[in-house]
Parts: sequence; structure tokens; C-alpha cells
Amino acid sequence: MDVRTAVRLLERIAPPERALRDDPIGLALGREDRPVRRVMFALEATPAVVEEALDRGIDLLVVHHHPLYRPTRTIRTDRADGRALARLLQADVAVYVMHTNADAADDGLNDVFAERVGLEAPDVLEVTGREALFKLAVFVPASHHESVLQAIGDAGAGWIGNYSHCTFNTPGTGTFWAREGADPFLGKVGELTRADEIRLETIVPAGRLDAVLQAMLAVHPYEEVAYDLYPLANEGRPYGLGRIGRLRAPMTLAALAELVAERFGLEGVRIVGDPERPVTRAAVYSGSGARAIPKAAARGADVLITGDVGYHDAREAEALGLAVIDGGHHMEKWFAPHFAGRFRALLAEADGGESGHPSRSGAPSGAGDRDGEGHSVRTGQETAAPESVDVVVAEADRDPFRFMVRSPAP
Repeated sequence: MDVRTAVRLLERIAPPERALRDDPIGLALGREDRPVRRVMFALEATPAVVEEALDRGIDLLVVHHHPLYRPTRTIRTDRADGRALARLLQADVAVYVMHTNADAADDGLNDVFAERVGLEAPDVLEVTGREALFKLAVFVPASHHESVLQAIGDAGAGWIGNYSHCTFNTPGTGTFWAREGADPFLGKVGELTRADEIRLETIVPAGRLDAVLQAMLAVHPYEEVAYDLYPLANEGRPYGLGRIGRLRAPMTLAALAELVAERFGLEGVRIVGDPERPVTRAAVYSGSGARAIPKAAARGADVLITGDVGYHDAREAEALGLAVIDGGHHMEKWFAPHFAGRFRALLAEADGGESGHPSRSGAPSGAGDRDGEGHSVRTGQETAAPESVDVVVAEADRDPFRFMVRSPAP
């Protein structure tokens, strides 16, 4: 596998279009054709993490925080941060950034926060967009109609509200002429074949498109599968930052603060509000969440769980009647183990390789498909050879802050 292939997998986990505008995500250092055998996930590329990456022979470092998030005009190798960047470049280690797209992803960092806090049926707190939708129409011989329908539905096509496997099916006749070199499922080479086929139509969210196409191609019997893909104007599911929902059980603010510290592995937390205040509805917001204070209050949250809350932000929360639990920005350390696990799962699903979108060529046919602009194209399946890739989590990630407790004044 190379960096380009790894990036395609990472973009399935955290689609780039979910990032906030002007958020610097993607390949920050390195080259796309660099071979990859070892991948490490970390919150950020601190000097300690960089040294660990070099010691462990890492080829690709995946981080949540961009190493050059703030614009800079100099990279000083007489400073620890500059030396770390130089070391990465010298060792040809690629660095890939998943920032707000990882926050807003399905099963992303905000969902990790919601699960750890114990939110029931959480909703998106701050909607930043809606998932794009596609209409998929595939032409299937009647003998394989049910297997294709089941496969694409299982992969995520045809999900509308609380219904799944929603399709529309129209019988018809497909024609094709198998040319020299073809190995047709039906008919013979050198003659026009008429086949009883079913036009199977369904809706597919953009985030499931790759998986649906791969599932379809895996069970469809044709050597060249005919299908149409059309972008839709329909609004898909909302996505965005933060989550809000009810706690599994009501508790006091103090008890929730202790729960947050325990579940996130924190030395301590700061709170805004009466420790004995009862809380039942909570919002979470990964990273710096002061911007979410008005939204959380407006949506009826009793408490906001986030990091990097400033003094005046706390005063605003007080004025709005919103309690706050501030666990610091390093609560996001759960980015690394969570997304490393998701990346491992994708590698296992692809048997160590990545097939990506099937290739398209311009061969005409009644059994050909059309792209989103209605152009007729033919489609075949490509599968990369399996490769062994090790995926590890950085051990050198550390919160720069430490808690020091002062004895109460006499």
C-alpha cells in the first residue's frame, strides 16, 4: 500500500467534505507514492511523538492537529518543533491530518465523546452540512436480482428513515454484443444477446457509495456491470460538530464531572455551576467548545462537556444557566485509538488492499452504465493485491497541562 491508497481509506472514515471551510486537513507532509507498511495514529506530532514514530519505523503518521495549524514563516531547527518537522522530512515520513472532518464524521470523535459520557440517542449539536445523496440504478439478470438487492441493502443502500433495503424494480430487456476477448455470463461471443433483466433503483448516501458499489460488483454475475449514478438534490442526513442527548440516568453536576474524569482518563476537570445541580440533558463538543455555549443552552442542555473554556466564556454560560465541565483540549486523545481501530477494520475488510471506485472506460453498450452527467460508460472491478500493514497508537502523547492542588487557606 502507498500513501495515496491509505488516504482513500482514511477519507472513507472521515470524508474531507465534512471539514469546516479553510480547515487545513489532508496530506500535510510527504508524498503520495511513498510505500506504507506501518501507520501510527496520534493526537498531534509533538517532538516526543515524532521520535517515537522514527524509533518504530513509521511510514505514515495520522494526526488530529495539524503540525502547522498556525501560519508560519520560519521552521527553526534550533527549536524542538522545527527539529521534529525536519526529522520527519529527512526520514520521508508522511503526515496526514484529520481534524474537523474527524469531529463531524459518522462514528467520529464527537460520537466517541457522547458514548463515553453515556448520551442516549444523541443528535448533532451544531449542524454544518447535510450528506449528499445519489440515485443508483443497476441492471441485473433476473436470476441474480435478489442477491444484488440484498448485498447493496446490507452495504447501506436504500435506507430511508427507519426503513432499509428500499428499492424500485422494473423488468426489461437488455442487449449486448460480446466482442473478441469477452467472457459473457449470458450469450455467446460474436452475436447479439437479449437478456431478461431488472432495473434495480435505490438511494445511496455519499458516505456509503464505495461500500455499496463494491458489494454490488462482488455479487453481480456480469463481466462488465451496467449501472447509472445520479447526484440528487434531496437533502441527506445532517452532520456537524458536537452531540446532545439525555444522560442514561440523572445525576448531579459533581457526579457527572467525576464520571467524565474517569471515562476520559483525566487528572481532573474544571466545572462552571453548582456542584449539586441536577443534570439530565448534556451536550458534548470535542476540542475547544466555547463557541457551542449559546447553541447548547438554546437546545436545552443542562451542561456542556468540552475543553478550552475561557473566563468570559464561563461567565456567558452562567448567564445562560448552562453548567460546564471543562476537561481540557487533551480529552481528544481518544482520537488515536478510535480511528486506529476503524482504520484496522477497513484494512481487514479490504484484505489489506483497497479497491476504491471501479475503473471506467468508454466502451459503448446497452449493458453499459452512465455517469452522473448521463454519459454512457462501461465499468469493471479493480482490486489491489493484499498487503500487510501494521497500525499502532502513539504512546508518547501527553497533555501539556498538569494539575497542582493548593491547600485551602486557613
